[in-house]
Amino acid sequence: MTKLAAIALSVPLLALGWASPAFSAAKYDGNWSVVVITERGDCDRAYRYPVRVVNGTIQYLNEAGVSITGRVDGNGRLRATIRRGQQHAEGNGRLSTATGAGVWSGRDSIKQCSGRWEAERRG
Repeated sequence: MTKLAAIALSVPLLALGWASPAFSAAKYDGNWSVVVITERGDCDRAYRYPVRVVNGTIQYLNEAGVSITGRVDGNGRLRATIRRGQQHAEGNGRLSTATGAGVWSGRDSIKQCSGRWEAERRG
């Protein structure tokens, strides 16, 4: 279950597709450092992940077996889903041009965890 919080972190920068042109979300493009903090449940306290946003689409390529699906809309709102085996987490929140924050929740076949996430632009 320790990886569940890790999965949830990347969630913050991921989003379901809102109906807005990719160019309007391009202002959020770049490298981000995201920390996922567990506030409820039996998951590790925090995880930090590097995430890249390209044309409003969240990309995470650092860990095999982890799938991240999400988008950032033109107003910085995001919703994301992260999966790893039986574990999955969903998050939502908002990015500004330099920072971001939101909430996440996740579960596997036995346990649930939830908390908040914070993001900082790195380039």
